[in-house]
Amino acid sequence: MLVNYARFGDEFLAKLAADVQIEFALPVIVHENYTDLSNCFDAARRQYNANDLLKLVNAFPVDDRVKKIGLFQVDLFIPILTYIFGQAEFKGRNGVVSVYRLRNEQYGLQADNKLLSERFCKVVIHELGHTFGLIHCHVPNCVMRPSTYVEDIDQKKPHFCNKCREELSLLIG
Repeated sequence: MLVNYARFGDEFLAKLAADVQIEFALPVIVHENYTDLSNCFDAARRQYNANDLLKLVNAFPVDDRVKKIGLFQVDLFIPILTYIFGQAEFKGRNGVVSVYRLRNEQYGLQADNKLLSERFCKVVIHELGHTFGLIHCHVPNCVMRPSTYVEDIDQKKPHFCNKCREELSLLIG
């Protein structure tokens, strides 16, 4: 399940849901949950604590078997890193992903909505992979390869390598 906390457009969300559904071969539902995020904001860092946002996503009421990824447009951090693109509970139910640092404008480049959509999709698939129990992969173009910089995301494909796909099939059953 994708939980929209950021007022993304219907077309953007429909494409994202379709791409995620294809990669996991599982149904993907989109829900909207606009809520006040101020309790997750760290004024000293001027960023949003991803751990707090995970708790917010966890509180969204659905069946316990459903994986949820919260979709945001805010700058994310965890205490040990300057910023992150997303985070998920390993073998858990919840994750968060933000487009904030995926936008070309963040790096002084011209906006590119197609590239933004591709980056966002890769991060969502990556974080969902963690919720199913996949670890980081060393295959250069595997979606489960870790990404420190946006250029790392651009080098990956929105797909699992053969090893990760086989492991995911075993984990999903």
